[in-house]
Amino acid sequence: MSFERFVAQRHAAGELVVQPRMGFDSPAAMRAGLVATKHANAATVGTLTLDSYTRVRDTESAEHALRNGIPLNGYPIVNHPPEVTRAMLDGLEGPDFPVQVRHGSARPVDIFRAMIAAGLHATEGGPISYCLPYSRTPLDESVRNWAYCCDLLVEADHPGGRPHLETFGGCMLGQLCPPSELVAISVLEALFFYRKGVRSISVSYAQQTNLHQDREAVAALRRLCAELLPEATWHVVIYAYMGLFPRTPDGAMLLLGKAAELAMSTGSERLIVKTAAEAHRIPTVAENVTALEHAAASAKGIKAMVDDDNQVYREAYALVDAVLNSHADLDRALVVAFKRGLLDVPYCLHPDNAGQARSTLDADGRLGWSELGSLPLRGIAERAPSGRITSSTLMSALSYVQHTHDTQALEQPMTAIGGEPR
Repeated sequence: MSFERFVAQRHAAGELVVQPRMGFDSPAAMRAGLVATKHANAATVGTLTLDSYTRVRDTESAEHALRNGIPLNGYPIVNHPPEVTRAMLDGLEGPDFPVQVRHGSARPVDIFRAMIAAGLHATEGGPISYCLPYSRTPLDESVRNWAYCCDLLVEADHPGGRPHLETFGGCMLGQLCPPSELVAISVLEALFFYRKGVRSISVSYAQQTNLHQDREAVAALRRLCAELLPEATWHVVIYAYMGLFPRTPDGAMLLLGKAAELAMSTGSERLIVKTAAEAHRIPTVAENVTALEHAAASAKGIKAMVDDDNQVYREAYALVDAVLNSHADLDRALVVAFKRGLLDVPYCLHPDNAGQARSTLDADGRLGWSELGSLPLRGIAERAPSGRITSSTLMSALSYVQHTHDTQALEQPMTAIGGEPR
């Protein structure tokens, strides 16, 4: 069974598919993590998260680390021979437990080749979202790299079903990017994959700072995908908040529970979880399993809501429309759009990003635009009067979610040893 079919079947059964961001350098540790994920009390898919050296195509440093017992922060799929990865997955990966490769690379050719050689067909990223936040690779080079990788994936033999690609565009910088641009970039990356021949796609959206606005964003994402991907099979994947996570365990679980609520209330099919340890260190396997099970339990009984004609949709439509009209060739259109500032990610320091647009939070935690730069949103998005952005106001915005959820957790009644609230 393919990745897409597994997710569709679990969704049809009323379950939210949950997934960790788990990666270990040794095949034995990676297998143990996958075993724990598979046997969690939830509908799960597995993850091979790759290490930082592999992401930047520095396989020599990854090899040095493996040879000398230096820990890596993920699985070096290029350095491990395909037969080693296949043996690690043997008896685990299959119709009831698909595995996705997650990496973060603007130069992912070696990763795609290694993944395909190991018999895996599901991965994620995109020419924009794995370039601007994570590297200094020129955007036009990233677009060429990803176009070539799409060709590799489509042309490879996949006996288990169609290859699957997930956009990362809905997660740009993780925080403080207004939802309309997250939606627009996620849709544009999905359309990029689609025009390269990929027909099994998931579109990402990262939980932001206001639940109602996030619901509007996912509704907009669904509407645009329905309009632009007519012959594709696609689903929505929600990411638990990617910024500063609450420091308290209760605050972290509260935020994760809201991510599950967002996913279910918008009809989203899959959720990438975070753990109670996120604010402090890399989580253990057990902490990942706890997060998976908490998210699955939090999702039960939540009904989907519909709100597809909203401000986020109107802004996202204008952004996508402007990009598609900037050049007939989408590959070129993506590059031209950033050169002209038609897409401009707030606070992103990549040289190909114009850096003129700015975002702000209102009193209810809704993200808006304080400066539009050259974004094609005049007359569509209101510019919020926020005053001059200082280091203090920026830090306050960055810590808004962390502070809000830690405060809510600390305000909950304490329970004494005898079980009575106090």
